[in-house]
Amino acid sequence: MLETIKQTADFLRSKVSDMPQVGIILGTGLGALVDYIDDKLFIPYSEIPNFPVSTVEGHSGNLIFGMLGGKRVVAMQGRFHYYEGYGMKQVTFPVRVMKELGINTLFVSNAAGGMNKDFKVGDVMIITDHINMFPEHPLRGKNYNELGTRFPAMTEAYDSNLISMADAIAAEKNIRVVHGVYVGVTGPTFETPAEYEFYRVIGGDAVGMSTVPEVIVANHASMKVFGLSVITDLGGKDVKEVPTHEEVQKAALVAQPKCLEIMKELVARI
Repeated sequence: MLETIKQTADFLRSKVSDMPQVGIILGTGLGALVDYIDDKLFIPYSEIPNFPVSTVEGHSGNLIFGMLGGKRVVAMQGRFHYYEGYGMKQVTFPVRVMKELGINTLFVSNAAGGMNKDFKVGDVMIITDHINMFPEHPLRGKNYNELGTRFPAMTEAYDSNLISMADAIAAEKNIRVVHGVYVGVTGPTFETPAEYEFYRVIGGDAVGMSTVPEVIVANHASMKVFGLSVITDLGGKDVKEVPTHEEVQKAALVAQPKCLEIMKELVARI
């Protein structure tokens, strides 16, 4: 595993002269952040040794190096999901490579279904914590001390200082944000009304099919993490609408400008 990570990182070093400071994983409908990245270098996943290839509509499949907010960044335009058939080591492999490249701050975003009764479609939720409902853990198996400790703490999986900075930015720009706990599940089915209620009862505010494995590995690697969810649909026993992937993408696009404002300014301020 260590050799595989190094091989991929060495390939990227051969293509990029200046290494990034910040890593960004762009979720469904949020890929437009790349339009604000200057001096872009696109490297398709298919050309990167050991990288999986995203198979989901709305996930383009490029690693993008460039400048954003005065910082060198690398952005994943398209992520990998457990429901695509990848193992957790594959899903989180890009995070390992980012750490090998010297990145210590990771931004993640996703589309999520809301269970919190105060949430509305189009809300931007700052993730304050998560509940891991995936059946496979990304740290299961042999631990490499070079990558992180055997038993990493998850007490502050999402960095409180970055959350405070994002709150301040949202207030300055008059952007409504909500806070909440993200529940990570396998998918690819959307949740039943009873499942939405269950996730709400156990403490979740929004549910989605990504993010949690990447955040666990980032914390294992001692990276600071900031996460945003776009609430693209609502679920529960009182909700009659049937969510579709197309509707999720449309809702994410409507909320996209708010996410972009927060992320751009947060990168600039760290």
